[in-house]
Amino acid sequence: MGFVGVRTGESSIRRIFPVWAEILRLPTRELTGFDLPIDAARDDYRDVITRIAHDPQIPGALITSHKTGVYRSAADLFDEIDPDAERFGEISSLSKKDGKLTGRAFDPITAGLAMEEFIPPDHFRGTGGELLCLGAGSAGTAIIWYLAHRADMPRRIFCTDRSTSRLTALRAMLRRERVRVHVDTVPVTGPVDGLIELLPPGSMVVNATGMGKDTPGSPISETCEFPSGCLVWEINYQGTLDFLATARARQAADDLTVVDGWRYFVHGWAKVIADVFDVGLTGEQIRQLSDAAVAVR
Repeated sequence: MGFVGVRTGESSIRRIFPVWAEILRLPTRELTGFDLPIDAARDDYRDVITRIAHDPQIPGALITSHKTGVYRSAADLFDEIDPDAERFGEISSLSKKDGKLTGRAFDPITAGLAMEEFIPPDHFRGTGGELLCLGAGSAGTAIIWYLAHRADMPRRIFCTDRSTSRLTALRAMLRRERVRVHVDTVPVTGPVDGLIELLPPGSMVVNATGMGKDTPGSPISETCEFPSGCLVWEINYQGTLDFLATARARQAADDLTVVDGWRYFVHGWAKVIADVFDVGLTGEQIRQLSDAAVAVR
């Protein structure tokens, strides 16, 4: 199976995948990594997708960090693109079935599964909390989409990004899909401490910038304080994770619920593996995979 990322050799999936393959009785225990820099050249994306498509030993691939880049640069190389991939302009799963190369987007599903594990059912209704999503890339867009359609949704939604083009693309998608919840987009050039401190108690702050994993640094300063009772989610689980460290340092003082990206990682890989190998995962199997992943994390 293929894995398209930035530093695929450092990922925990290298240790986890062979164990999962044994549990699910997959036909392969091998992962083939394809490393590309963030915002790689169009021809580099096309070369990777072409190599995967033409390699009979690779039944499919998970794409991380390059979901929008692959869609933007190589969508025409796929025989089929699912509606969510078209809606969000990203491809996270590449599979080969019946001689066709298919691209799918699973972030709205897997982000939702991860969030439902730590957001209480009536959290926003009970607290009046808002959402501040730091980052308007594929993950940030999926998180906003999911929470904007949740029965218990944030009172207001804000999204920041250093790229005005990403914010423009987010607004265009929300208009095109007639999302009824208004989302305020805020271009930023540095730490967003001031925005966080203006949030009401019980709000949710998400770091979907990639900072602390794919790029150095943090979207907040080390002295940032959070409103009481905030849910703070760092969507990654490895790297320097400076944002996560700051939130954990404030956890007791600000009464925070702080969550890393481990479960998002587990759900994301499980969903793509199920797609690539045409496996119907049960709840019990998901629990088995999660337990096995923790054991070798």
